[in-house]
Amino acid sequence: MNRIFGSSSSKKPKSTLQDAINATDARVASVEVKIKKLDGELFRYKEQMSKLRNGPGKNAIQQRALRVLQQKKLYEGQLNQLQQQTFNMESAALTTDNLRNTMATVDAMKLANKEIRKQYGKIDIDKIENMHYDMEELLEQANEIQESLGRSYAVPDEIDEADLEAELDALQLEEEEEGPSYLSDLNKVPDFVDETPAEISEPTTKEAVKTT
Repeated sequence: MNRIFGSSSSKKPKSTLQDAINATDARVASVEVKIKKLDGELFRYKEQMSKLRNGPGKNAIQQRALRVLQQKKLYEGQLNQLQQQTFNMESAALTTDNLRNTMATVDAMKLANKEIRKQYGKIDIDKIENMHYDMEELLEQANEIQESLGRSYAVPDEIDEADLEAELDALQLEEEEEGPSYLSDLNKVPDFVDETPAEISEPTTKEAVKTT
């Protein structure tokens, strides 16, 4: 029975919108070729009429040119219709793609929203607040410990800067009165030497004169 009447699976798939656009573009290309051919005929008739005088021959060529021109106008009207159809189908295809992308975006947002709700449901805000308070208390205790460890002992809290400057000036005065004793001792004669050594002058060198 399937061999005679055929089966449902042998049905051709329905053409898509893109298939219709491609078919219309092919028809547009065919009509444009025909219009170009008619333009060539009109140009040839125009040249023939320019070379002929008024008479039956020229009138016959003029009638042919008018028929070709009328045919060209028909093709141009058909071309405009086909181009408008292509534009409408492309607009519909673009709208369909935009809707498809919009639906995909909405589905992704729904999934993300569901996942976010699921993750935030596992978080206890009260626990986070308590942990925050615990951290503040620990930081305060750490600061108190640091202050306690950095406390100085046996040092007066307030020291007069004028007293410090006076003590510094007194130390500088003592150093000036004593002087650098270790430098003066270098030129002093030791106790075990009876007389001071005489200064030794450098010997003068005489140049020898060679006689030739």
